[in-house]
Amino acid sequence: MNLNDIIKQLPYSKPFLFVDELLHADENGITGTYTFNENLDFYKGHFKDNPVTPGVILTETMAQIGMVCLGIYLLGNDLKKDTVVAFTSADMQFLKPVYPNEKVTVTSQKTFFRFGKLKCDVVMKNEAGIEVCKGIVAGMITTKL
Repeated sequence: MNLNDIIKQLPYSKPFLFVDELLHADENGITGTYTFNENLDFYKGHFKDNPVTPGVILTETMAQIGMVCLGIYLLGNDLKKDTVVAFTSADMQFLKPVYPNEKVTVTSQKTFFRFGKLKCDVVMKNEAGIEVCKGIVAGMITTKL
């Protein structure tokens, strides 16, 4: 599957799309990037006069790249129009702040994929290659009811 096709199949759009580019994907994992534009609304109030990317947005970025994109890749031709990759849980460690205009790279390694459940170890690094957060994301692949 073409990496650009994966992004086109994501169920998100701006301002809630946190995937700019996918660099690599295989049956064991995926790597992608996102740049946090300084004009995103959440920077206006988090934190006043010193904006920092909220942890929930970092988690969402890791889930979109590390789980949803990987799930779409793993499904390949089995992906249907009514297929949903749903986020179910996360266990995160936040190590360094991510500021406006920072580009991050998310790398995900599949730890579990069976019976419609996907679990991955994810790491987010800044442009200097320093880990800013890491953890475990999990989800399920199902169809709309």
